[in-house]
Amino acid sequence: MDVVETLVPGAVVVTPRQFSDDRGTFLEWYRFEPLEEVVGRRLDLRQANISVSRRGVFRGLHFAAVPPGQAKYVTVSAGAAIDFFVDVRVGSPTYGRWDSVLLDTVDRRAVFIAEGLAHGFLALEDDTTLTYLVNDVYRPGQEHGIDPMDPAIGLDIPDSIGIPLLSAKDAAAPSLEEAERAGLLPTWDDCVARYAADAR
Repeated sequence: MDVVETLVPGAVVVTPRQFSDDRGTFLEWYRFEPLEEVVGRRLDLRQANISVSRRGVFRGLHFAAVPPGQAKYVTVSAGAAIDFFVDVRVGSPTYGRWDSVLLDTVDRRAVFIAEGLAHGFLALEDDTTLTYLVNDVYRPGQEHGIDPMDPAIGLDIPDSIGIPLLSAKDAAAPSLEEAERAGLLPTWDDCVARYAADAR
């Protein structure tokens, strides 16, 4: 299993080793030791989610208030998606920076996304299925979103997709600047304290 850091601190990409023969393929898509070694803390799993989307659907950008926050470990079990993560931690050295990774059934990568990062994905095929492992349960009152089409963030959406299909809630989400002014964003200090709590 290969674990590589991204341009956004707190997000790492995991590429598993695949073992194939005439029966098919086997792989470990999650294993705590190599992930813990790179991120410096353990992922205490509390919930697992599945999302199925048609081509052109964008879900996100979503994040949870910190504390407690919600870290995610995400992979694709069918189809393909561009997975995006944006640093929305006010005071972070990389505030506003984003990166992405292609999740598909060829390389079968996964991505770990720490608390304090906004997450979203663009489905590239019909019936694209994402599986999430998360370290806290869904808490409606603490869930927030950022407009994924915010030009100040500037996510790179492929021309072949055209205009992504958003939910009404995601389409109405504030820009990054509006969310910061409204006090919705987590702070770098609160996130660092949250990470340190899991490292003990």
